[in-house]
Amino acid sequence: MILNDQTARLIAQKLLQIKAIKLKPEQPFTWASGLRSPIYCDNRITLSYPEVRNLIKEKLTQIIKEKLGEPDIIAGVATAGIPQGVLVAQELNLPFIYVRSAKKSHGMTNQIEGAYEENKTVVVIEDLVSTGKSSLAAVDALREAGLIIKGMAAIFTYGLEIADRHFKEKKCDLVTLSDYDHLIKEAVDSHYVKKEEIDSLMEWRKDPQKWSEEHLTK
Repeated sequence: MILNDQTARLIAQKLLQIKAIKLKPEQPFTWASGLRSPIYCDNRITLSYPEVRNLIKEKLTQIIKEKLGEPDIIAGVATAGIPQGVLVAQELNLPFIYVRSAKKSHGMTNQIEGAYEENKTVVVIEDLVSTGKSSLAAVDALREAGLIIKGMAAIFTYGLEIADRHFKEKKCDLVTLSDYDHLIKEAVDSHYVKKEEIDSLMEWRKDPQKWSEEHLTK
């Protein structure tokens, strides 16, 4: 679920302009998982551009109010969800906590950092959703700590079927400022990609594994 079409196109435009998202179907990127992909997204770059950073903060705040409802606490997913989460928490004047990918091996061995109480409601902030696995691991940790999840708000999602399935299984609502479909529309209209590259970009979204295998030698 997105906030609205206008916002989705605007955010996609900004992400392309500042090169937070790159599309290269003919020169695929290699993800940390080893998969080959025509798209690479690093939304941490948005923090270096005050105009874009403020736009994202305002729209994430809006999407929380309109789609999820204001919570008691904002939680960021380490690491890229932390700065965005802090900005949103500041805007809403709410407490902020963040969730590590795993418990620390020393000290208090915390996975959740910050002050909180059980049965408080939380909106989780994430920068990017791919398969949803790491994002939902944070949701699991928060629930195990006795917190109530109102949903997750993210800047961008690839819109993969596996992510939709994972969020449904965890009964966690996901709302995003933009998504893959709006990104491709903006990329075509702004001549960021050629029309003949669209089929390849859409084939990747249908089956990233198959697309990756077909492009291993390229």
